[in-house]
Parts: sequence; C-alpha cells; structure tokens
Amino acid sequence: MAALLATVCLLAASGCGYALAGRGSFLPDYIRTIGIPIFVNNTPVFDAEQVLTTRVREEFIGRGRYTVVPQAAGTDGVLIGEISSITLTPVGFNADQQASRYAAQIVLKVTFRDVRADKVLWENPSLVYREEFDLVTATGTGALDASAFFGQGGNALDRLATDFARSVVTSILEAF
Repeated sequence: MAALLATVCLLAASGCGYALAGRGSFLPDYIRTIGIPIFVNNTPVFDAEQVLTTRVREEFIGRGRYTVVPQAAGTDGVLIGEISSITLTPVGFNADQQASRYAAQIVLKVTFRDVRADKVLWENPSLVYREEFDLVTATGTGALDASAFFGQGGNALDRLATDFARSVVTSILEAF
C-alpha cells in the first residue's frame, strides 16, 4: 500500500511543472554562440569593464550550453554592457566614527539581442547592483574614491563582478 501511494505521489508531482531554478533557458534554441564584447566603462574605476565582462563571459560558459566569443560579429546573440557609475557609500563605522564598511553600487545598461531575429530579448537600461564590503587599510582611514577603494585590492571588485554576473546571466536565461 505504501509503495502504491508513493508511486501515485511521484506521478502526480512529475506533471506539476516544477523545475529546478537555473536549469532552463528562455533563449531560443538556435542561440548557441554569444558575443560579449568588452563593456563600455564610463567611470574612473580602472579595469572595471575588463573584470565585469570577464565574469559575465565565465558565467555563460559555466552554464555549459553556449560558446562565448569576445566579438559581436558571427554570433547568434550578443550581450552589450555599459557601466554608467560606480559609487561607494559608508554604511558602517568603527568606535572612532571612521567608515569601516562601504556599500558599493554599480549602475549599468545591459542589452541581450537575438542577432538572427534582430530583436532585443532582454534589457535593463538602469541595472543597479549593490554589495557591501568591509574596509581594511593599514592606516585605518579610507576615502570615498571608488578608484582607490577598488584599486587597493581586486577582492572587492572581483566579488562584486562575480555576483553581478551570476545575477545578470540568470535574469537573461530565465527571463526575469
């Protein structure tokens, strides 16, 4: 009796449409090669476009279904990114009232275009991504200059870029 009940439950659950997140793709089946040119960087943060573009490429490659190339020509789909701003805001302070934790916010314009159909499949003209970081310096002081903050170690920018890439690729593939 228990085996019969378990079988009925499994059969009922298999038809409910439930699927694991991150497994599907909203993109048309013919999109196999995705061009991701270097993002445009309109900020003073050195190398931000390189780091963000690389992480987005790696995230698409990690999904296993796509060939990713650095140019738009000869592709089925193309992702274009433009970094509008990167800002830092203190959100935590130590006992001396010096900033010890910052929120880094990056604003980008991101567009994913189906080259074959010549239409935009996903776009966000003002995508905001925010991450918080502890400030670690030898002198105990820090500036609100994003270039200096990210220049003191690639750690913060790498973490921000990795999380951003995962979020963007998931949004594109799952049509959020």
